[in-house]
Amino acid sequence: MQRILVVLALAILFFSASCEPDPPISCDTCPEEPVDRAISGPSTPLGYSLEVPDYLPAPVLDEANPLTVEGIELGRRLFYDKIMGRDSAFACADCHQQDKAFTDGRALAAGIDGRLGTRSTMSIVNLAFNPNGFHWDGAFGKLWEQAIHPVENMLEMDEDWENVLIRLRRSDDYPERFRAAFGISRTSEITQELAVKAIAQFEMTIISADSHFDRVVYQNSEFFTEEEQLGADSLFFVEDVPVGTLHPGCGHCHNAPSFGDNRFKNNGLDAVSSLDDFSDKGLGEVSGSRFDNGKFRTPTLRNIALTSPYMHDGRFATLEEVLDHYAAGGHGVENEDPNITGFSLNDRQKAALLAFLESLTDESLIEDSRFSSPFE
Repeated sequence: MQRILVVLALAILFFSASCEPDPPISCDTCPEEPVDRAISGPSTPLGYSLEVPDYLPAPVLDEANPLTVEGIELGRRLFYDKIMGRDSAFACADCHQQDKAFTDGRALAAGIDGRLGTRSTMSIVNLAFNPNGFHWDGAFGKLWEQAIHPVENMLEMDEDWENVLIRLRRSDDYPERFRAAFGISRTSEITQELAVKAIAQFEMTIISADSHFDRVVYQNSEFFTEEEQLGADSLFFVEDVPVGTLHPGCGHCHNAPSFGDNRFKNNGLDAVSSLDDFSDKGLGEVSGSRFDNGKFRTPTLRNIALTSPYMHDGRFATLEEVLDHYAAGGHGVENEDPNITGFSLNDRQKAALLAFLESLTDESLIEDSRFSSPFE
């Protein structure tokens, strides 16, 4: 009888231990929706006008997302705040770094935990002048729509938007900032759309217009070196050279003042046997048109010396390699841009063209406190 009682006691102890509840999951892993609360403070945002020199195009403004002082400042904070990424561990600014003209210096973008994406990080400089879709492939019609994607992408910030919103609503600081920017009155009104619209407002202000080239051509305060002048006059800007001529003529696609037309082209990168064989179809994946396969955005060359590696997949480490690619003349794929004709450059000409490209660097951009982290 005593033995039976001992066995029963042990069984009861084992059963009790096995039924112990699991430890609570941390709030960062499985956050609970915070209590909806009223927000106090100013709620009338102040309109903001972009500072654009008269030699640049007129900005393409979004009537559905008017710029305000408070919206821009909120967007700047969200852009630099790791609260936007998984477990509050990754920010937009981790891929878009000011000292690299808001790129990251990698061939392929590296997201949370160093996960590599499939394309290079694009510069977000001068997006205010883009009339077409955003991204390498034009997948997003509006800048704020583009900002939704990186948060959710498992190769980028890898977070659920609901988790981000919970953290923002719980914050001691952000609710008042959302109220100041968008006039909301309760924390439940902090939404994904308002967050990305604020980020887009900040990105619209990142304008680069004070390079050596600008100071020579538009501001008349500096002069080109002999080498830079040769690169500009004889190699880059050759307006009287017809399409198909064996000459660099970079200005056909990268003409001043924008130095990029934001259109989509096959620039002769890949030797494919048919239009169906591109490993990355680019615009074709978005448009559904076979003839758009292998086409990608023509980006601006402003600050090009700061944004290596180059191309949508970062395949070229240096500008010299880029010039060698265009000199080779592409692969004759049927939808290649007609400007991909090939040409020859001697050492002096190559050095001159590179010197001119260096003149497009805006040193003030990488030091402008308006675009830097508000947390430093």
